[in-house]
Amino acid sequence: MRKKTLWVTQTAAMLALLIVLQWATKPLGQLVTGSCVNAVLAVTVLLCGLSSGMTVALLSPVFAYLFGIAPNLVTVPVILLGNAAFVTVLYLAGGGKSLWRSAAAWLGASLTKFALLYVLVTYGICGLLADALLARGLLKAPMLTALPASFAAPQLVTALIGGGVALLIVPVLKKAMRR
Repeated sequence: MRKKTLWVTQTAAMLALLIVLQWATKPLGQLVTGSCVNAVLAVTVLLCGLSSGMTVALLSPVFAYLFGIAPNLVTVPVILLGNAAFVTVLYLAGGGKSLWRSAAAWLGASLTKFALLYVLVTYGICGLLADALLARGLLKAPMLTALPASFAAPQLVTALIGGGVALLIVPVLKKAMRR
């Protein structure tokens, strides 16, 4: 019972932090908001475990859409998959274990998220599904040209910044939690 209560409390606290940061940083743009989101995802998975990290990762794009941060409802599942890949690779690659493993996990997670988002948006949404999405009114033509740019290099940069920030603060947080 205590373990479940701790999981719920930690996950809820990290989700609340994510929501506040998304809302507060929205006017500052993708670089700041995306970096904050990735930092929260990384801190969550490294401190609280994969199930907490995955929960926050899967709910993040829903709140981003509700706050008008996600550019379109069609992008929510793609962001969801990118976030899930980020926390999974970071966790499985051993982020938080040692400096070198953490660095490798951080780079691997960032590159995986970037590649997945880029491929799904560029070749999936703006490629294979474009005509169907346009015909159903789920996507407007100008969005087809804007989406690949916002799901390319900025995603890699925000994942690297957020993951890097997390790797700097997680050891401090772990030390504080042991006290």
